[in-house]
Amino acid sequence: MARSGNHPRGNVSLERRAWRIRRYAVRMAAVQGQGYIGQALGVADILAVAWFHALRYRPDDPAWEGRDRFLLSVGHYAIALYAALIEAGILPEEELETYGCDDSRLPMSGMASHTPGMEISGGSLGQGLPIAVGMALALRHKRNPAFVHNLMSDGELEEGATWEAAMAAAHHRLERLICIVDFNDQQADGRSREVLSAEPVEEKWRAFGWHAQRVDGNDIAALVAAFDRARALSEPRPRVIVCDTRMCRGVPFLERREIAHFVRVAPEEWERALAALDRAEPA
Repeated sequence: MARSGNHPRGNVSLERRAWRIRRYAVRMAAVQGQGYIGQALGVADILAVAWFHALRYRPDDPAWEGRDRFLLSVGHYAIALYAALIEAGILPEEELETYGCDDSRLPMSGMASHTPGMEISGGSLGQGLPIAVGMALALRHKRNPAFVHNLMSDGELEEGATWEAAMAAAHHRLERLICIVDFNDQQADGRSREVLSAEPVEEKWRAFGWHAQRVDGNDIAALVAAFDRARALSEPRPRVIVCDTRMCRGVPFLERREIAHFVRVAPEEWERALAALDRAEPA
């Protein structure tokens, strides 16, 4: 089992975990010269708290039956999860150089058949939460107390399947299901709130019978408290954590971009991005 402070790499702060995740992601994006690096930088803090504070897993046995499940509904965020899996010791660091290449275990969109630690093949948005509901029901049937976490985007709140799954989860009182919504207010067609507003988000989830929280998704302390609250809650209902994140967090010149859904930069700018992260290296 791996938890915060009990990882093979020793006692490392969650801030440093997030910094490493960001750095691995930028190095992978540089291999292809493009990618969904804005999302990866934005959710790095969420992934650090999830993988190094909340989740139960075994780095040397990613298919361990007792593990907590972490589903990546947003398959194009795969670069971010690969970075977390490298930091967790599930994937070797040297594999990041193969990102998006032929025969790589790190395709540009997450595929469970390719990558250890990848629970589902994401990409068609709105599919993760329905799968998570089925998985939580199956684990309950097997009397397995593992938690199921589903990371989805704010754009997926526009999908009808998301709300059908939310209704089913509440009906079945799936108290071991935690949905994490990355609310970065950006999608391929523009600002999420302008394409199809999901507000008021918390109230919608509560109306569907969920315990809902909304936090700053780039605040480690707030995320730790939210995950702890979600996992410790005694009420027999599913939980959701809506996380407001900033695209390209940690790389100021990319943060200033108005559109960062899919990032392409000049070759020399990847080194500039790494230098920006290195200047902010935590202890």
